[in-house]
Amino acid sequence: MSPVGNPMSLMMQEILEQPEVLRRTFRAECEHAREFQAFARKQNFRLVVLVARGTSDNAARFGRYLLELTTGIPVSMSAPSIHTLYHARLDLRQALVIGISQSGEGTDINLVLKAARRQGAYTIGITNEARSTMAKLVDDAFLVRAGRQRSVAATKTYTGQLLLFYLLACGLGSHITLEGVSELPDRVKQTVKLVPEIGKLVERYRYMRACVVVARGINYANAFELALKLMETCYVVAERFSAADFLHGPIALIERGFPVLILMPPGKVFRELQHLTERLRRLRAETLIFSSANAHLPAATRIIRVPGDIPEIYTPIPYIVPGQIFSALLAEVKGLDPDKPRELHIVTRTV
Repeated sequence: MSPVGNPMSLMMQEILEQPEVLRRTFRAECEHAREFQAFARKQNFRLVVLVARGTSDNAARFGRYLLELTTGIPVSMSAPSIHTLYHARLDLRQALVIGISQSGEGTDINLVLKAARRQGAYTIGITNEARSTMAKLVDDAFLVRAGRQRSVAATKTYTGQLLLFYLLACGLGSHITLEGVSELPDRVKQTVKLVPEIGKLVERYRYMRACVVVARGINYANAFELALKLMETCYVVAERFSAADFLHGPIALIERGFPVLILMPPGKVFRELQHLTERLRRLRAETLIFSSANAHLPAATRIIRVPGDIPEIYTPIPYIVPGQIFSALLAEVKGLDPDKPRELHIVTRTV
């Protein structure tokens, strides 16, 4: 049973599977990462291009921040229509092109990867499906070991993709260590223990119809991912912003009681987000903060505290898990089935 009294959803079951999924993925791909490191040193990649859709696009957004921050290599997000509709010819020599897809069957993603190979790129696929079209067409594939995804709303495959980006960062630079990555499964094991606490909290948001999700820096992608989960499972209109962009206009929509969810780990972004929280308190917004157990947050309306003292660079995986739990349980208190979102399927094909 879930904390709100309903049979446990597939989404919640897969959320709880994540510590083992991450551990299994790390063990299976750790040596692969070492081999890629030796290969990458010889290639001298000058550009990384990422291509994805949906939840995987949010993983790619994380990958952009992580790889640029830790390797110094410029990273671009591909627009698939440039290849699939406009058939542009790009010079991708000395480029690493990475496709991200849970199923490995995204038609447009695979068309971009094929075009990239013709244009001189080395291609990598990040997927959960070893026998997928993507895994067969790329030069190299890094596999999430999540098992079959049964929930329409991706959770374990998203965090698995993030973990593989950490392994790729190990291969392309020196700032991310295998030791640091190896600690992530246990950090998530501690985080899933928040389920009962979040189960008590979600009732407060039963009638939430719209909200804003704010983050910055290495957790910026998680603002998009949490908003996506709220939209697809709870039918909440969830806008997502960088804290900097939020202040450039969207803050005007804030009024008394308006919900703002803020991902706020200790680190370089903390002080800026703390100032934003204080400003939102003056506007009488409803602020739900995701931060650490030791963070001083007097201005927050509600706080979800992530266990452990986690270096900022490693916070994205532990910090999205409470958001996943919140979304799954909020759907239930709203009387919705998070496993049957309207008009959605596990595999979506676009061109």
